[in-house]
Amino acid sequence: MSLPTNQLLAGFTICDFTRVLSGPYCTRLLSDLGAEVYKIEKPKEGDEIRHIVPQMDVDATDQSAYFVRVNAGKKSIALDFTKPEALQVVKDIVLQSDVVVENFSPGIMAKYKLDYESLKTIKPDLVYCSISGFGQTGPLKNLQAYAHLINAFSGMMELERDVTKPPRVSNLQVADVLAGTHAFGLVCAALLRRSKTGQGAYLDISMLECLICADDVNFSALLNGHEAHRKPRASMIIHPVGEKHIAMQLGGAPGMWEKLAKIMNRSDLIHDARFSTGPARRKNWPAVLEIVHAWLDTFQSVQEVLDLLTPERFPAVPMMQPEEIIEHPHLHFRKAFTTLAHPRRAEGVRITAPPFHIDGEHLPPPNSAPWKIGQDTMEVLENLLNYDQEKINALKLSGLI
Repeated sequence: MSLPTNQLLAGFTICDFTRVLSGPYCTRLLSDLGAEVYKIEKPKEGDEIRHIVPQMDVDATDQSAYFVRVNAGKKSIALDFTKPEALQVVKDIVLQSDVVVENFSPGIMAKYKLDYESLKTIKPDLVYCSISGFGQTGPLKNLQAYAHLINAFSGMMELERDVTKPPRVSNLQVADVLAGTHAFGLVCAALLRRSKTGQGAYLDISMLECLICADDVNFSALLNGHEAHRKPRASMIIHPVGEKHIAMQLGGAPGMWEKLAKIMNRSDLIHDARFSTGPARRKNWPAVLEIVHAWLDTFQSVQEVLDLLTPERFPAVPMMQPEEIIEHPHLHFRKAFTTLAHPRRAEGVRITAPPFHIDGEHLPPPNSAPWKIGQDTMEVLENLLNYDQEKINALKLSGLI
């Protein structure tokens, strides 16, 4: 049977040592594109995010919604790779794999002889990806790394507080997601090179550097002798109208101020020296806000404002609640959410779908999720590695699986 043509990575196998978010997000994307992902978890414990709330099975403690979302489509192998006796089993899996992805602290994989230098001796064309907070080299490489800490250390927490406000915790774990996405792209590029040259690769992804590179203005300014912009960002407006807030973009393309001035019936503002150029508007941003806010305050609802702005192609949207987003018609049309069958939930489990379409079509949903730690161990040992029953029984007795 032929494979779907949008399964771009069909035929590739990933040995996945990742946990929590950055690594699992990378391997979820690889799985979404058709790669076979074998997630290696410690018996009984598994990935630590299995055990947070909410749980998808009321009688379970290892099926969190968080875990399911970033591990859908993968297969779980319960294998205690920290024990020396497990090394050969892991090597056998690696020999059947194209890629290894891990996101432990630097040095952990080397401790168990599962680092790139050790594994490339048995598989020279291996693509090996390491994701860490500060990178695999440098004086800070061994610091503990969570997205919150990376956000604080990177300078982004300082830039996001707009000077007048105290630093705040970010809801979005940006450093993790960015690192996972960069790793996904780099793995695909390494596989492309390997297909042309036969050469493997060692990939070193730093959460810190991913977050810094994501900044659009400040670091490019600082690196060239200018100041970072710590004030509230000019051109971006958020304001309450009725029971909602409206978000508007006043910069980023030519002519937007002039367009808004005409919509507001304030053509006099177009030639006002305080607002006639982009630099002038940035310098006088409080005055711009005062004028626009006063205009917005004349409306009873966000929809009334949008009825004026949208036909003129002026960028503005309502600020939505997450509860509204998961039921929004646009996202349903795009099939942005999908449902996995669950053995004990008749309604299944809803998760985010792959965030891209290929050849005009959305990707099919993942076939399942590793609901139980090691639920696919026997299948892998028997079918992928061709172990006989005697060998499997010996692994069970030793406590390795």
